[in-house]
Amino acid sequence: MNLHHYVGALNVLGDESRMRLCALLRGRELSVGDLVRVTGISQSRVSTHLARLREAGFVRDRREGQHAFYGLALDTLPAAAKGILDELPSAADPTLSGDQKRLADLDSERRGGLPDSFAGEMERHYSPGRTWQSLALGMAALLDLGDVLDVGSGDGAAAALLAPYCKRITCVDQSPRMVAAARDRLAQFPHAEATLADVHALPFRPASFDAVVVFHTLTYAERAEQALAECARVLRPGGRLVVLSLDAHEHRAVTAPYGERHAGFSPRKLRTLLSGAGLTVQFSDVACRESKKPHFQVVLAIGHKPHESTLALPTRTARPGSGKAPKKRAKVG
Repeated sequence: MNLHHYVGALNVLGDESRMRLCALLRGRELSVGDLVRVTGISQSRVSTHLARLREAGFVRDRREGQHAFYGLALDTLPAAAKGILDELPSAADPTLSGDQKRLADLDSERRGGLPDSFAGEMERHYSPGRTWQSLALGMAALLDLGDVLDVGSGDGAAAALLAPYCKRITCVDQSPRMVAAARDRLAQFPHAEATLADVHALPFRPASFDAVVVFHTLTYAERAEQALAECARVLRPGGRLVVLSLDAHEHRAVTAPYGERHAGFSPRKLRTLLSGAGLTVQFSDVACRESKKPHFQVVLAIGHKPHESTLALPTRTARPGSGKAPKKRAKVG
């Protein structure tokens, strides 16, 4: 091997991305897609680097149907390059170590297990069948509900999850088309109904429901205070009102086209509205945050309608299920 070949071999390895690819292909075959996923390098760049390595005799390729697999060509690898690549496994380099860890995660997925890197952030990663819809269905199965009112139910998507676990569920919406769609969706449940109604004047007698849900409806209501007062009116003593709403934000240009009248409600504002409706606020806080810009947040608020013979319990700031029970005040008299 003359000086020209030594320089050529070193030039091929004189690129960090090509060194990473060679380290991954040492002792096994991988596809372009595998290399893209492990390294984070774009597909076009990976293909370009592999073409250069193959031309120099560093890698070989093998086709299997429409897929191509690449491996390190140990039989044609220049001796100078082989000496360098042989040292890579023992190198204490964080980039190379990270590549090997992601490769191990990829192998784990293909064996049917979850990668260790999922630990602590499983909600951010996909695994077959583990969708938010399936989790919602599973959690709904824990419920044992009585008479439920879904205010601003839309086409009944949420009601369909709750219906199997309710004694009776009633959906109301201001859109005739949405009500028709909800009736179709809930047709399999004889104890479910959908009707056209205005949240500001609900067509029900006082104390008609054990639970009222207001999921992403309050920002569309013209008068939020009156809407929640109506929900509290039809709620039975001891019942719960559950609200999901966008947190207060400054992105009206994004939400206005959807018909929203209010730029969200902060946890403090929802607490005030529920208290004003005569409910004891059990919880009001940000429940989740969208990963995409502008990173909308959703507030979960829970109000409890006290029995007439007892005083309202103080507001609890701990998250539901935290194990911290609110302190009770003594009865008057």
